[in-house]
Amino acid sequence: MNAKTNRIDQKFQQKLAQGKKALITFITAGDPDLETTRRLVMAMEEAGADLVELGVPYSDPIAEGPVIQAANTRALKNDVRIDRLFELVSDLRTNPNPSLKTEIPLLFLLYVNCILQYGKAKFFDKCVEKGIDGLIIPDLPYEESEEIAEEAVRTGIRLIRLVAPSSNARIETIAGEAEGFLYCVSSLGVTGTRSSFSTDFRDFFGRINRFKSAPCAVGFGISSPEQVRELKEYCDGIIVGSAVVQRIAEAESPDQAVVSIGKFVKSLREALDQ
Repeated sequence: MNAKTNRIDQKFQQKLAQGKKALITFITAGDPDLETTRRLVMAMEEAGADLVELGVPYSDPIAEGPVIQAANTRALKNDVRIDRLFELVSDLRTNPNPSLKTEIPLLFLLYVNCILQYGKAKFFDKCVEKGIDGLIIPDLPYEESEEIAEEAVRTGIRLIRLVAPSSNARIETIAGEAEGFLYCVSSLGVTGTRSSFSTDFRDFFGRINRFKSAPCAVGFGISSPEQVRELKEYCDGIIVGSAVVQRIAEAESPDQAVVSIGKFVKSLREALDQ
């Protein structure tokens, strides 16, 4: 288990002490541009987001539905590379203007090939240096994660595990090794908004809670305050991604995107706190 202190652990401890649940939001970094990404992070924090996932643009994001795939395509046209994202995070951590600086946990969601191409040790060291707290790697099965996990332990970066209703016997192992938080996939398939869920959440989270070694947050398909209210009883946090990215895509300008996302995240926060 990763014993080094981390903003993710501190945030979940804070929410637990407050008797509240964590709100985790996702955006694709560089969509529509990196400056707007920076503004969106600050707007989401102000509106009540507790943690922010930054999607690293990738040409073949296999876990993503059409909304986030399209955002990846837009971001890649902006020549968004890992080093530019590290500098973005560094600016969010060290900006001399307090209104442009954040201490909320920031995570990268990326595919394992991005880390391998960059160099594992170099990548993890850069995460520590620039201020990334955790990684979500959707194409890295638990059984194949040992080399990456060793770097995570060395640096204190939290490797966020994913568990799905179909994980069955693997739930005990994955939940028992979780750190930071356990990402609980609400439904089978790729990311995207859903009008309803077929998962038996009481059974799913009943199995997770017997073994989990970290807080659990549910994501995939959550797109409205009503769904937040429906699911919040089962978990320690709610993750909203595609519904945020869709609103960014629909905005007529970066300024409108920032305002729209601020209002949307505020509505999710209010639903989570009710």
